[in-house]
Formats: sequence, C-alpha cells, structure tokens
Amino acid sequence: MRALEERRINLVRLWFTDVLGQLKSVAISPVELETAFDEGLHFDGSAVDGFSRVQENDVLAMPDPSSFELLPWADGGSSARMFCDIQNPDGTPFDGDPRQILRRNLDTARAAGHEFMVAPEMEFFYFASGDPAKGPELLDSGSYFDLTTSDVASDLRRQTLSVLEQMGIPVEYSFHEDAPSQHEIDLRYTDALTMADQIMTFRLIVRELAMERGTYASFMPKPLADVQGSGMHLHLSLFDDDVNAFHDADAPYGLGATGRAFTAGLLHHAREITAVTNQLVNSYKRLVVGFEAPTWISWAQNNRSALVRVPVTKRDKTSSTRIEYRAPDPACNPYLAFSVILAAGLKGIEEGYELGPETAENLYDLSPAEIEKLGYAPLPQSLAEALDVMESSELVHQTLGDHVFEWFLRNKRAEWWDYKSNVTRWELERYLPSW
Repeated sequence: MRALEERRINLVRLWFTDVLGQLKSVAISPVELETAFDEGLHFDGSAVDGFSRVQENDVLAMPDPSSFELLPWADGGSSARMFCDIQNPDGTPFDGDPRQILRRNLDTARAAGHEFMVAPEMEFFYFASGDPAKGPELLDSGSYFDLTTSDVASDLRRQTLSVLEQMGIPVEYSFHEDAPSQHEIDLRYTDALTMADQIMTFRLIVRELAMERGTYASFMPKPLADVQGSGMHLHLSLFDDDVNAFHDADAPYGLGATGRAFTAGLLHHAREITAVTNQLVNSYKRLVVGFEAPTWISWAQNNRSALVRVPVTKRDKTSSTRIEYRAPDPACNPYLAFSVILAAGLKGIEEGYELGPETAENLYDLSPAEIEKLGYAPLPQSLAEALDVMESSELVHQTLGDHVFEWFLRNKRAEWWDYKSNVTRWELERYLPSW
C-alpha cells in the first residue's frame, strides 16, 4: 500500500489465468485494494473457460501481494499488477485454478524436502501483422545468433529486455534464433510458481511492446511450414535446503541419483503429459523430424535429438546441475505444464525408477523403423493421440484433479474435432486438381 502511494499508482490490475493459460485481468482503484486483500473480488466463474459451471458460478480472486510489480509500459507507468489465487466462496482453493493446482503440487514436493526450480528458453516470432488472411509476414531474414543493428525486431528485443528487468524478471540470454524473424529470450532460473507468473507476464510484455511498434509477436508453436517452430525448453532442478539435489560430483555428468530418478520419471511419463505441455493441434506440427524438435523419448548429454538433455555443469558451480526438457512449447499453460512435469519427476524419485542408457545415436539421421528397433518410443504424433494417452494416465488425473482433467479433455477433443472436420488449403491443392 505504501508503494502504491509513493509511486502514485492509479490502477491495480488483478491477473489470473484460465485452464488454457489465457491471461485474465480486472482493474481496480488503489482504494479498493485493502478490501480485495480482506474479502477477495467476487466474479462469475462460469464466464471463464474451465472454471465453474453455471450452477456453481461464484468464485473469489484473492490478490497475492508477493507478486506485486509496477507495469512500466502501461498507462504511463501508473499501473501495477498482482496475480490472484482463485478461491471458493468458503475460502477453500478453487479446483479450476491452474495457479492453485501448481501450488498444491509444489506443496507435495516441499513435503518431501524439494523446491522445484525452472528456467525457460522462450522462443517466438515477430511478424508484420497477426491477420490470418495475410499469413505470417517476416520482419527479417536472420538466422542463429545473427547480429543486426537497425531492424525493428532488434529494437523490440532490446526494449523488451529493459521492461522485463524493470519488472524484476531477470534475463540470462537474448539472441536471434535459427528461423527468419524468430527470437529467443532465456529467463534466469527461479522457483516454479514465480516462473509461471513470469512466463505469463513475459508473453504479455512481448505482445504489448510489439503492438506499440505496429508489429505482431506470436508464440504459436509452428507458424511457418518450412522452418523450425518455437519451443519452450525447460531447465529443471530440485533444491533441498538451498543445495542442488541433482548434483553429485562423482556421478557421470554430475547428475546424481535424485537427478537420474527424476529424469527417469519424466521419460517414463512423457507420453502421458504431452497433451498438457503441447496443448494445441499446431503443437504437433513442430514435433516432427527435421526441425530440431524432439520426437522420440530418450536422454543424452550433448545430443540435441534427445527429449531430455543434461547440460554441462559449470566448473565449481554445482547449483547449475540440471536437466533440459525439450518438448514443451510456449503456448502451454505454464502452471499446468510445471505441475505434470514435477509430478512425473517426483514419481520417478518415489518409485526408484532406473534411468536407461544414454542415447548415443543421432536420432534425426535414423528412420522410424531403425529407431523403434533400438527400443525408443515416440512422443504422441497428434493432439488426438496425446489426449488418448493422457485420458488413461492416473498420474495426470491425480495431478490436475477431476475438475481440470475432465474439462481439459473435453475442450481439447472439441478442438481436435474442429480441426479434423476442416478442409485445409493443403488438401485442396493436393487433391482437388486430381480427384
């Protein structure tokens, strides 16, 4: 409250997300904030995707003061934001709130002595517009690590870094990615709940600043057919009392028993969680051979065809021991994605899963038949397949809870049906002249 007065804040935006990861916002004046802290903000949950049914519509948005930050680009810097936890009218956590689902799973990890840490690599495209009728129009023809000095995209990325830093979101790296008009900004690791909030904020900032320049930023996994798509590689670790639980100086690659069991759990349940980490029909256009995305369930150190990679640990910095999960894309709901990833890893630790041998082959160079002979299973190849696997998963059901698990399946099956019943331009161009 002191910060609101000192910074002359005129508007406080209360944020939360629906089940699909779309950011929702309601603005209040600072004088209403104390009441919101004490009583919450009532709203009709039945109007939000995946929230309440009509007959049980009232929910409360409770602001989380630890998430308070100024919005330096909005309203001349006179606005601030806080994320909210959604509660039932009786004060219990609302089962349809993704943030509460992540909180619940993090509490399970903490009960076992673990703090879940995440660092994402955020890939996205800048286009001239977001008009589907025009299609994606590139802003540059750059490639990996290209240095450009005067184009709009480079200026946008610099401005984005500045705003992120002002909002207390540290950036580790920023560069032009491999595809034309594609960029990457890597966020510095922090606890999973804070990082999920930061990802939601990051996506908004990138889009808002692009819109101010008359351009469009897209986190669509595969907007262009002939180049690689956008992933959200996640660097993961567990900390126990500020000590990296994955690290063992005497183990190969520094990855100790806890890290190996977590990795084994993630691989074992990878097919089950893919519908959550890759939730769009379009997500599976990215997960194909030839565009640097993983397609087979495997692990390795430097082999980028693997689903899970073990990055090199920095010398004398044991805190950097981690694994990199390469399947997720930036269109996922980070709260739900982190929840199922954590649950899979913890299951590996609890059940003592054994990590199989490291992948020595470059899987990009082998045929599917050759890869299957080596014993590797594929990731789901479509949203429909991913949903079928998810539906039979006790782990995902327990992690998300009845409410979100059932709603997610219904919503995504409807999305698949809409796609399946649509006639695409590719089909017309391929079949109409000949059949």
